[in-house]
Amino acid sequence: MVTVRPFTCLDLLKFGNINLDMYTETYSIGFYLHYLAKWPEYMRVLESPTLTCFERNSTCLSDIPHTDDSQNPSPKVLSIPSTCQRLMGYMMAKSEGHGVDWHGHVTALSVAPEYRRLRLATQLMLELEETSERKRCYFVDLFVRASNKLGIDIYSKLGYIIYRRVLNYYWGSVEDEDAFDVKLFEDILDAYRYAPQKFWKTRCCFGL
Repeated sequence: MVTVRPFTCLDLLKFGNINLDMYTETYSIGFYLHYLAKWPEYMRVLESPTLTCFERNSTCLSDIPHTDDSQNPSPKVLSIPSTCQRLMGYMMAKSEGHGVDWHGHVTALSVAPEYRRLRLATQLMLELEETSERKRCYFVDLFVRASNKLGIDIYSKLGYIIYRRVLNYYWGSVEDEDAFDVKLFEDILDAYRYAPQKFWKTRCCFGL
């Protein structure tokens, strides 16, 4: 069972297991707080209700009371405190632009490695699309690493098209890397009006 809830300030202390992923961009605390203050409706986290095998040695277990077997022969029952609930993934996004360029933009979306292949990223993207629709956005866009084949596959299945390739978008690491600017439009006609030549070319690339 997965809980989808709003991102809070305390989550900044708990999402280390997600940000260690090589494809996840990390930012300063002030950057996250800026998004949280200005676009709280776009900030979401996925939370697991139980501990996983990755957490058995975590410090939160020190808060769990243990029963002395000599006084109570019955099996021990560990009561898991709510503070031990593990974050499975999160999304930070915003709405920006003017006129027909008014759109929702995904700044960061990531799922912890141990929770991959559960369609959690899809769940977060659908949440984003609903929020953007309520705000009357014309489209949704994001940047994805050119080497992130899994991410590109997820977005293509959701109907996103590659609008352009941005050279050296990700820089400052060992190797700079290009990014794809992918977009999801309100309808197929909006996509064609926005960039007709790129629209047909990228549909062929995605096999749509």
